[in-house]
Amino acid sequence: MGLPAVLPMPDISAATNHRPVSHLRGRAVATSSRPGERLSQSPPTRFEALVLPHLDAAYTLARYLMRDTHDAEDATQEAMLKALRNVDQCRGDDARPWLLAIVRNTCHTHLRRRGAGRGDVSFDEDLHTADDDARRPDTALIRAADAEAVRRALDALPLGFREVVVLRELQGLSYREIAEVAEVPVGTVMSRLARARDRLEQLLSGIRGKEGPG
Repeated sequence: MGLPAVLPMPDISAATNHRPVSHLRGRAVATSSRPGERLSQSPPTRFEALVLPHLDAAYTLARYLMRDTHDAEDATQEAMLKALRNVDQCRGDDARPWLLAIVRNTCHTHLRRRGAGRGDVSFDEDLHTADDDARRPDTALIRAADAEAVRRALDALPLGFREVVVLRELQGLSYREIAEVAEVPVGTVMSRLARARDRLEQLLSGIRGKEGPG
């Protein structure tokens, strides 16, 4: 049996980022990490047309991977600079998966440098089977949760689970696109996403239990 369609969730992609990203838009095409260098020296047309419209998506992914708004801004800025310099490597008319792969790799590099994210998948996926799905809480719990509760639950997920949930549920990427972004097989994406949804529902149930009835 295949996985269900994109899980209904509150619209949290923008509401829970906490910081506007409009100021990053100008910086993405006007500055670089090298003092005195201006990215406008590179042809901006293709970048502005294909990549820049996905700045919000890039920041949303960075926000959930880094779990810190300032770190997310830095990672997004760095990723956008990389995207501009390598925009000719983008194939096709949809640059979002390509850009999100750059964002994901940039965030993972930052996390490795500060020693975060190691052993972040909290259990061995191979020890869990499809039978676990029969014991999953009702997905209506996620639909009923408010945006802040979902954000808190997402932040509590291990990194490997967090990224597939964000890429699927918030960004709407296909399993194949997620596999390309996360550099793992499609089967791993499907397994990890099932485990992540299960864990997310458990976390939301715990949050609701602590807060009591509304």
